[in-house]
Amino acid sequence: MSSSANHYVPNLRDIEFNLFEFLDIGRTSLGRAPFGDLDETAARQMLQAFAVLCANELAPSFDEAEHTPPKLENGEVTLPPGLKKSMGAFFDAGMHLLEQPPHLGGMGAPPSLGWAAFELMVGANASLAFYTLGNLLARIIDRLGTDAQKKRFLPHMLEKRWGGTMVLTEPDAGSDVGAARTKARPVGGDVWEIEGVKRFITNGDSDMSENIIHMVLARPEGAPPGTKGLSLFVVPKFWVNEDGSQGERNGVVCTKLEKKMGLKGSVTCELTFGDGQPSRGLLLGEVHDGIRQMFYIIEQARMAVGVKSMATLSAGYQRALAFSKDRLQGADLLQARNKLAPRVPIFQHPDVRRMLMAQKAHAEGMRALCLYTASVQDGVEMKGGHRATEAGELDTLNDMLLPLVKGYCSEKAFELLAVALQVHGGSGYLQDYPVEQYLRDQKIDTLYEGTTHIQALDLLMRKVAKDGGATLQGLLSQVRETAEGDLGGGELQTERATLGKALGDLETMLGTLMGKLGESVYHVGLQGNRVLASVAELVIGWLLVRHAGVALERMKSNPGDRAFYVGKLASARWYCAEVLPGLAHAARMVEAGTLDLMDVPEESY
Repeated sequence: MSSSANHYVPNLRDIEFNLFEFLDIGRTSLGRAPFGDLDETAARQMLQAFAVLCANELAPSFDEAEHTPPKLENGEVTLPPGLKKSMGAFFDAGMHLLEQPPHLGGMGAPPSLGWAAFELMVGANASLAFYTLGNLLARIIDRLGTDAQKKRFLPHMLEKRWGGTMVLTEPDAGSDVGAARTKARPVGGDVWEIEGVKRFITNGDSDMSENIIHMVLARPEGAPPGTKGLSLFVVPKFWVNEDGSQGERNGVVCTKLEKKMGLKGSVTCELTFGDGQPSRGLLLGEVHDGIRQMFYIIEQARMAVGVKSMATLSAGYQRALAFSKDRLQGADLLQARNKLAPRVPIFQHPDVRRMLMAQKAHAEGMRALCLYTASVQDGVEMKGGHRATEAGELDTLNDMLLPLVKGYCSEKAFELLAVALQVHGGSGYLQDYPVEQYLRDQKIDTLYEGTTHIQALDLLMRKVAKDGGATLQGLLSQVRETAEGDLGGGELQTERATLGKALGDLETMLGTLMGKLGESVYHVGLQGNRVLASVAELVIGWLLVRHAGVALERMKSNPGDRAFYVGKLASARWYCAEVLPGLAHAARMVEAGTLDLMDVPEESY
């Protein structure tokens, strides 16, 4: 199969299982305030129609930029035509309105449904998905902006399909956002001038839309150093007048395109503000609360990266599965000595089945983690939204889950996409098949929006430490309830026992690490990634066991879908047998961990 063909096979059945059979959002979220009036039937129909659109209209331009990449000329970026055609199909279908609140003319879908739709889009064409950031920024301005700012920007951002960016990184600062030097100076009224250079800006310029709204972190004159001195500014590519009409070109220019390993259809660029022409912006909400405001966007971006990784792994698994059924090679292992034995599809070989099940179980487990986290976000919105007092408990749980979604999914997906390529043999290394591009397009996920270790530090030093581990203990108590309960009866007895053992191993690991903090915080630096992965694997194992319990019940009431439910059981059993026992080894590694590495002289490296 050529990668230029329709490469994408969505796993809509598992998405629907998560949303409607396991999470039951038709009862818990859909149609409830503050969401719109979508019911389960309408939500299913929307997902089914969107899956077709993604496969038929978005997927065909998946590899176009490999051959005709974006071009920069005179500060303007031109995209290949297929990408713009695909993006037009997305907007023409009205999907940019899915999560917009009804008062902005949107459908008011809950996050769970929104993230499920995002999986379909990002799996079909990852480069396209981030050209939709303007839709999120409209919701941010709606939540944080002044009335005048809402009137100024919102109608045109949605109606005219404006793009959007989040602008944090600077050439010398990297992940150290607090070291940012871009300056902001008030020039009258609520207008500020921005001056500086930002790097690694996703879709900072393109001809995809007639205007782009940049959300820029900058330091007002006289503000203190560090992140607390940063403010957030709305800086449009073309100035937007008070009445919402579009004005002259603003002084923000793309000055460099990065040459990348993958994801070439997504413009990654350098933006220069105020070089030769003033770059004007508005202080968001008229409050100097930049990093706190930007985290509304960062948290959405981190979730998006985790979903992207999961969706790419799912797509890679579907391609590997199809290839394994078509590719004839070798006799059945039982007939290996029989030179006259018929050749069989490689799907029949035990090692190929092992590789396929590793992909299947992890893709389903990551989807379970992502959509479970999305359902928590549903609850946050129903209790007043992010940082609302009433939503505090769920908000804190969501905060803790995000490093797992972003950090674990991005790391594990890259590892397993290499396995998907391995199933293809030498053919997988060729551009005749899409998996090699999946691998290159996905690798960025471990790097941007905070590297994996930044996610680990965030989990342990901020999220768990913030409430003394109470939120984590609350989640682990739910895992214990499943492990010690009777879910699935005798059918899942072994899996429940394995889950309980893994829970004990994780608690031992966490206790050991906390004890070592008295010696040095370096222990967290050396073991943090291992702990993050272990927490994620336990939570995924818990979710897959619960999926298996639902599957056992559904088999009785829906025997026509038996093959799918048997597959859910197989994923849970494989994961419990092959992944969860690894937590015991991880706990031993944390216990045996020393600080010796920190004493090795630099020149000895």
